[in-house]
Amino acid sequence: MRNRARIMIPLVAAGLLAAACSGGGSTPTPPASQAPSQGGAVASANPDQLPRNETLYTTGTQWGPPANFNPIREWDSAIGTKGLVYETLFHYDPNAAKLTPWLATGGAWADDTTYELKLRPGVKWADGQPFTAKDVVFSFELGKMETIPYNHLWNWLKTVEAVDDQTVKFTFSKANYQQWDFMLYSRSMLPEHIWKGRSEKEVLDGINENPVGTGSYTFMSKDQDRVVLQRRDDWWGKTALNMEPKPRYIVDIATPSNEVAMGMLLQKGLDLSNNFLPGVANLVQGNFGLTTYYSQPPYMLSANTAWLVPNTTKKPMNDPAFRKALAASVDVKKIVEGVYGNLVKASSPTGLLPQWDKFVDQNVVSSSGFTFDAAKAKKLLADAGYKDGDGDGYVENKDGSKISLTLIVPSGWTDWMESARSISASAKTTGIQITPDFPDFNALVEKRAKGDYDLLINNERQLSNSPYTYYEYMFQLPIQKQQNTVNFARYENKKAWDLVQELDQVKTDDVAGMNKIISQLQKIHLDDMPIIPLWYNGLWAQASTSTWKNWPAEAGSAPKTGAVMWRNWLELGGFETLTQLQPSGS
Repeated sequence: MRNRARIMIPLVAAGLLAAACSGGGSTPTPPASQAPSQGGAVASANPDQLPRNETLYTTGTQWGPPANFNPIREWDSAIGTKGLVYETLFHYDPNAAKLTPWLATGGAWADDTTYELKLRPGVKWADGQPFTAKDVVFSFELGKMETIPYNHLWNWLKTVEAVDDQTVKFTFSKANYQQWDFMLYSRSMLPEHIWKGRSEKEVLDGINENPVGTGSYTFMSKDQDRVVLQRRDDWWGKTALNMEPKPRYIVDIATPSNEVAMGMLLQKGLDLSNNFLPGVANLVQGNFGLTTYYSQPPYMLSANTAWLVPNTTKKPMNDPAFRKALAASVDVKKIVEGVYGNLVKASSPTGLLPQWDKFVDQNVVSSSGFTFDAAKAKKLLADAGYKDGDGDGYVENKDGSKISLTLIVPSGWTDWMESARSISASAKTTGIQITPDFPDFNALVEKRAKGDYDLLINNERQLSNSPYTYYEYMFQLPIQKQQNTVNFARYENKKAWDLVQELDQVKTDDVAGMNKIISQLQKIHLDDMPIIPLWYNGLWAQASTSTWKNWPAEAGSAPKTGAVMWRNWLELGGFETLTQLQPSGS
C-alpha cells in the first residue's frame, strides 16, 4: 500500500499527487551530493554519519530516485523542494481557516480588480542575493508559458508589476477570490537572477540540479533511495517569524513497501512515516513509542475524499437514476471496518472534508443524501427500468442489453484493490455486475484521461483553503479530449459550472455568500451523482518518540498541525510541525 501520485494542475492543491494507500504525497525522490549550505544539491555526504539526535528520518512520499528539484513540478519534485527549499508568499492554516503571512507580510484588494502585496524585507536567497518584488513578478509571469501548471491564471490576470522592492501590484480583468487565495499559498517563488532566460521546456522539465531558494533548508545530497536536506543557519525566518525547524538534517527515504517502512519505524530507523500502515491501533496502544494525531479511531486527520467515479458518457452511467442506485449499493461501512480497520472515516454524502463542515447544508443532505441501502438500490433500479430479464441475478439495460461494468484501481494499491472487491460484492447483492480490474498505474492514468473506463476510484482533491477546489474538480467545463486533472466523470452541467465560477468570485471570508452557492452545488451533486463520495483518506502520520517528541496530537498542549512531508502539505502545517519538535532527550 503505497503513496499515490496524481497531477492536479489548475487549482487543486496543485500537483498534489493524491494518495490512496498513502493519502497524499506523490512519486519518489532521494539524496544527492553534498553542497554548501548556501546552494543546491551536489557534493557527497554520508548520511550514516549524521548525528542521530539532530537528524529527522522520514518516508511515505517518495518511491524511487529523485526525479528533479524543480519547484514548478509540484507533482514529482524531490521532497522538500517546495516548502523547505523554495517558499510561497503565504501558508494556509486549516485550523484557523486563514492565510498566514510568509514571504509576504500581507496583501489586500485595493479595489475590485487590483490586489497589492507587501513583501517581507530582509529575505535573501540561499546564495545571498536579496529576494525582491522583481522575483515575484518573474515567478508569476512564468505562468504565461502555456505548459506551466498555473498558465490558466493569465486568463484573468492582466498585469503584475513591481511598485518598489517590497510592493507588488496585480491587476485582474475579474477577481476570482477563491483561486487567488489558493495561488497565494501554493505557488513557489523563484529567483529571477538564476531562472531568467530558461526555455519553456527547461522551466517545466528541467531537473534544476542546484536549487537556490529562500527556504530554511538546502539540498545536501541525494542517492537512489533518499534525499538529505541541511538546515540553513542564516534562514530569514529565525528572526522575522521567530521560528526555526528543529532538525538540522532531514533524510527522506524511499521505502520499497509499507511493510519495510513499518519495520524501520519499529526499529527506530525512521522518525515519521507518512505511509498507510495497517494495524496502527496495535502499534499505538502497544509499547512501541509510536504516536498518531488521535489516540483512537480514525487515528489520523482527514486529507482527501475517495470517490467512486462513473464514466457518465457510457450507459447506464449516463443515467442519474442508475448512478443514485449505484451509490446506494456501496457498503462503505464494510470498507471502513474491513479494509481499513477504522483508520479512515466514512464520507458524508456531500464528500466535503470534516474541516469544511460549516459549508454542508444539512437540509439538502436530509432531502437528497444517500446511504447504503440494498433494498432501496433495487427499487431505484426497478423504478428506472433496469430489470433482470434473463434471471442471472444482474439487471440489464433498459433495451435488454447486458450490463457488465469494470472498476479500475492501480495494481499494488492494496487498500483500494480490496475496496474495489468490496464494492463489487455489495453491488452484486443489488443486481449490479461490477468486475474489479487492476491495471498498472500509468495505464490507468491513460485510460482515465481518454475516458476509456467504466468506473474508477479517485481522490485528487486534497484539503485546501476552500471547497471551491472540490467543486471545480467535479464540474469543470468544457470537457477535453484528454481529461488530465479534473472531471474524470466527463459530467456536463452548465448550470453547475456557472455556479462554480460564481463561487470563485465570492470573497473567501464571506462564508454566508459561499454557503448560498455551495448549497445549490450540493443539491445538483446529490440529485445527479456525477461522483459518489466513499470515505476520507487519512493524513497518514505515524511518528516515533525515540529521537523526537512533541508530535501533533489532538489532546494536550501538542501542536495541532499535520505531521506530514507530502508535496504541497508543508504549506498546510507540515513545516510548522518541524518547528515544534523537540529532541526526546531534552
